[in-house]
Amino acid sequence: MSAPPPASLGRAAAGRITDARERRRRILRLALPICGGMVSQNVLNLVDTGMVASLGDVALAAVGLGSFLNFLLTAFILGLSAGVQAMASRRVGEARPEETAVPLNGGIVLAVCVGVPLSIALIGLAPHLFALVNDDPAVLRDGTPYLQVRLIAMAAMGINFSFRGYWNAIDRSMLYMSTLVVMHVANITLNWVLIYGNLGAPALGATGAGLASAIATWLGTLCYFGLGLKHARGAGFLRALPDRDTLGTMIRVSTPSGLQQLFFAGGMTVLMSIIGRVGTSELAASKVILDLMLVAILPGLGFGLAAASLVGQALGRRDPEDAERWIWDVVRLASTVVGLLSVPAILAPELLLRIFLHDPATLALAAWPMRLVALFLALDTVGTVLMNAMVGAGATKRVMLISTSAQWLLFLPAAWLVGPVLGLGLVAIWVAQIVYRQLLTLAFVAELRRGGWKTMQV
Repeated sequence: MSAPPPASLGRAAAGRITDARERRRRILRLALPICGGMVSQNVLNLVDTGMVASLGDVALAAVGLGSFLNFLLTAFILGLSAGVQAMASRRVGEARPEETAVPLNGGIVLAVCVGVPLSIALIGLAPHLFALVNDDPAVLRDGTPYLQVRLIAMAAMGINFSFRGYWNAIDRSMLYMSTLVVMHVANITLNWVLIYGNLGAPALGATGAGLASAIATWLGTLCYFGLGLKHARGAGFLRALPDRDTLGTMIRVSTPSGLQQLFFAGGMTVLMSIIGRVGTSELAASKVILDLMLVAILPGLGFGLAAASLVGQALGRRDPEDAERWIWDVVRLASTVVGLLSVPAILAPELLLRIFLHDPATLALAAWPMRLVALFLALDTVGTVLMNAMVGAGATKRVMLISTSAQWLLFLPAAWLVGPVLGLGLVAIWVAQIVYRQLLTLAFVAELRRGGWKTMQV
């Protein structure tokens, strides 16, 4: 006899909620654990940055470029999360709880089949790939081995993101918080050991930071499997290999999302390369700005992932009007939260930047870009929620076309023009980034109004 499906799926599959206060509570119950997990992940990145920063601007720039290259090279496989979440949330809305983990099985299979051979190939190519984005010998010396050890965890990242999509889809986002705690503690401890050579270990510097992250990621994968066996067996977890239809739908939904992630990460890597041509200090400053910015924007992304689940469940119930109402409910909450989190960076950016930037000149370079980015984060969050809501509906191809076109045809040429060509400096590059993000938000508002996402089949 098969195990019963998780009891929480009945709550997740409930019908339309009309009371405004109860809708807010539903959003917060789903979104807050996601936000906490995502913020804690970026806080961990900030801890990494702070620990590496004591080694100097070269090591900080190497880790910054290495992190973006790792994101670029693993981005496609991270798109599996979108397919898992869209399919599992639909099954919840369709009252088919015993099938919700079948897409998760598909995500795991694809992560292993794609991630393992790809990571082996990319580790060998890493020196050449790093040289494409930076020609500073010192940065190459520190950054290449950092990237190589990070790539060891490519398949694990794909698996972990698939689990994340599943837990979000079935309203169990709190489950992965315990795994993140384990990963964070392991990563910080291993950083202390491997970066500085404590407890008799060799002092590996930037490479030690990368190795610590890779080990912690695989440890997180083991924890996720334990949670799956405990909480998702009744929903079909690891009970059988996914059939051809499941894998086909996974590929159809996940591929555009993976390509979007790939182009976005590629664009961010190109941006870091553009800034690196302006100067190494500008590159180090931008790395810290991005890390701090993500602390504030990740709650918006967390709310966006909550919107993806709520939209998928409503469409599974064949209630597109309720799906759209959920989107705007989430937008209001998310923009308020992110706006409040942005206030310290608007009023006193130097206090935040001084933790990570120790050179006064680099600190001065970063202050105004940081303040300007923070001013527009709340509006940027609107676009983030809308984008993820449409991904949750399965409209991944349309989202990919909009976001990729805006980044590559608008922003990156503008950043190159105002930066290396016209020499207008770091502030001008970040102003171009702000304009691009606001135009992207307007494009997603128009796409939401068009309504094609309401009829997507997953």
